[in-house]
Amino acid sequence: MQIERLFKIVYYLLDKKRSTAQELAEYLGVSKRTIFRDIDTLSVAGIPVYTGKGNGGGIRLMDNFVLNKSVLSEREQQEILSALHALSAVKTEETEETKQVLQKLNLFFNKEPPNWLEVNFASWENDNNFFSGIKSAIFEKRIVEFDYYNSYGEKRHRRVEPIQLCFKSKSWYFKGFCLEKQGVRLYKLSRIRNLRVAEETFAERHLLNPDEDLSSGVREKYANTAVKLVMKIAPEMAYRVYDYYGEDDIIKNDDGSFTVTQREPEDNGLYSFIFSFGEYAEVLEPEHIKNIIREKALEIAKKYSE
Repeated sequence: MQIERLFKIVYYLLDKKRSTAQELAEYLGVSKRTIFRDIDTLSVAGIPVYTGKGNGGGIRLMDNFVLNKSVLSEREQQEILSALHALSAVKTEETEETKQVLQKLNLFFNKEPPNWLEVNFASWENDNNFFSGIKSAIFEKRIVEFDYYNSYGEKRHRRVEPIQLCFKSKSWYFKGFCLEKQGVRLYKLSRIRNLRVAEETFAERHLLNPDEDLSSGVREKYANTAVKLVMKIAPEMAYRVYDYYGEDDIIKNDDGSFTVTQREPEDNGLYSFIFSFGEYAEVLEPEHIKNIIREKALEIAKKYSE
């Protein structure tokens, strides 16, 4: 991450007194262009770093420079530590370098960050492999390959240039450029199998708006398959109603039940969601989904009556 790299540059220059862009690039494993951008960032932040040409030139700090924590307020110091520890909390592996940076900052600011965040992935069997694999692929710009199950249970092999991990609607996804579809797609991590980070690297794509590319695909899916589903849900399922639906989607009835409305793509995932309420939910509309649920319920009952 950039803040870690910036601190490394400052510490390196304090130790070595002078360096070159090539030397820093090799030390940090980045390009010379990235180093020059980082030098500009440090200069804008008020760190007196400058470059010189010719014999005795290179990148250096002013001779009388001392890293001064007073440039940051108490709240800003706390925010930096909290942000770094929060990022560390959602990592499935913490590198020795990251630990060293956090330890140095703790000592430098002479404080411990508040223990305000805990993330536990224990219920997800493949979290370590998925998170560390995709994270490494994003940083190293390596193509990932995997088998993916869509909402109909169909398996497809995918080759993707990963962009970022994201958490949406109570589930983890990763966003990437699909080489088959030639567009940005969102993949639900729980549907991924046989993930492999390839040796093959890719050049960063300068997408005008990757979110727009993604949302256009989502809009197309919704336009083709979305339905307005209205259900009546019994009071026993109140906790699930408030977990899943927004306030504007809920009407509480006089008998304690709820009438809820949602607009979702119609697929097997939607039918499974309806069945997950068991006898505590009734589909009110549309009529064709009422019939589908009725037929599926009869098929289920038939299996247990034989």
